[in-house]
Amino acid sequence: MSKSYILSIDQGTSGTKAIIFDAMGNIVTKATAPLKSYYPAPSFVEQDPQEIYNSVIEAVKKCITLFNEEFPGEIDNIISCGISNQRETFVLWDNDGNPLHSAVVWQCKRSNAICETLKEKDLESKIGASSGLTIDPYFSATKVIWLNENNSKVKEAIEAGDAYFGTVDTWLLYKLTNGKSYKTDHTNASRTLFYNIYDLDWDQSLLKDFNLENLNLPEVTFSSDHFGDSNFEGVFSKQLPITGMIGDSQAAFFGEECFVNGMAKATLGTGSSILWNAEKLEKQTENGMLTTIGWSVDGQVNYALEGVIVSCGSTLEWLKNQLDIFTTHDQIEEMATSLQNNEGVYLIPAFSGMGAPYWQKEWKASIHGLTFGTKKEHLVRAALESIAFQIKDVIGSIEKETKTSLKELKVNGGITANGFLMQFISDLLKTPITNMGITDVSAWGAALMAGLGAKLWVGFEDFPKPPSEVIKSYTPNANTEVHGFYENWGAILADKTR
Repeated sequence: MSKSYILSIDQGTSGTKAIIFDAMGNIVTKATAPLKSYYPAPSFVEQDPQEIYNSVIEAVKKCITLFNEEFPGEIDNIISCGISNQRETFVLWDNDGNPLHSAVVWQCKRSNAICETLKEKDLESKIGASSGLTIDPYFSATKVIWLNENNSKVKEAIEAGDAYFGTVDTWLLYKLTNGKSYKTDHTNASRTLFYNIYDLDWDQSLLKDFNLENLNLPEVTFSSDHFGDSNFEGVFSKQLPITGMIGDSQAAFFGEECFVNGMAKATLGTGSSILWNAEKLEKQTENGMLTTIGWSVDGQVNYALEGVIVSCGSTLEWLKNQLDIFTTHDQIEEMATSLQNNEGVYLIPAFSGMGAPYWQKEWKASIHGLTFGTKKEHLVRAALESIAFQIKDVIGSIEKETKTSLKELKVNGGITANGFLMQFISDLLKTPITNMGITDVSAWGAALMAGLGAKLWVGFEDFPKPPSEVIKSYTPNANTEVHGFYENWGAILADKTR
């Protein structure tokens, strides 16, 4: 019996991965292609739309070349393609498929003033009630407004109805299908500020408020669906169906199998994105959380609460690069565990303000509890503990909002290799922590979506499980000290709000 394979494309901010998974979830071949970002002015971040597309084609060509070398004659057993993509980054193009401007990246802050104007117009509650989000440059709409107000070419195209908007998934699909398919999925639509996540439709009232009512927007469908077909610039001799598209953080959420209300995932990188399965939550939150669409399959739309933490790994990088506290990340855990406890030292990592649930963009970072006995080990441990405390703040706010206790936290990202931090989080949350050992979890989530769309798997129960030897689990200990440490953290933050 011949094997079946899924091609998964993970298009990220710094590059594109193309990975082929087999039906058991094993990575068969993998290739990457880099992607540049451009900074034309302070706080501006852009990418070239054609370079984004080229990085996908390059990665796929490399991946298929490796596959053909290892499995000659089996290319036709690749049954479908799934795409995960950097969220909020968008492209605008004209009727001929030519970009009207560079892609504006999610990191770009050019629309700060636009955000303040929208708040002055008292649109915050209206936007939140429709999109589940807050007014912030992070989301696509504010930067589209900026382009409409500051770029004559874009403005003329929008007014003429000749401007097509798409997040990266939509742009790639449009290019891969030679303009035949103009679609997105619920997860990507839910990150734009244009989409009513409860009515499941583009919000025409908001578009009018934004002066963007003539902007063309893609058809929105389920994350697992038939989006179109492509031969990827001749890589395949026949058209390969694209049967899964999903934003990268949601792809990780799905790949971590957070299928039950009360399960959550935390991606721990430079910052952190925490997604909590809220199933059919149908109201705006009031505890500093964002409401978004976690995934959608076969007529089912699953909601999630999201907490965005600004500084996690970046705090450790600051200690390393600016203060020379340590030289390699391998040293961190040993430094932290060399102390019995942190002796009252706390680090508030507000280097770029604080995200959920505080949303204090004006706060500055600070260190508390220093004495003549404070050593560099205290600072390392304080940085690690600040990650745990922020996660606890987010999880606690979501538990309050949903009146549901956390069942299990799935974790991924480079920092999860730190066993001290993982155990500390488990003790603090009083909840099991699981690292499934899947390195490319966003790509895996996209592959699962594509496999559902291609009927490789009929339902969630058919998904392959990772081998037990790669799974790392942490069970909470009866460590009451950590809760006292957390109370002190809360007191310090309370003082900052005064």
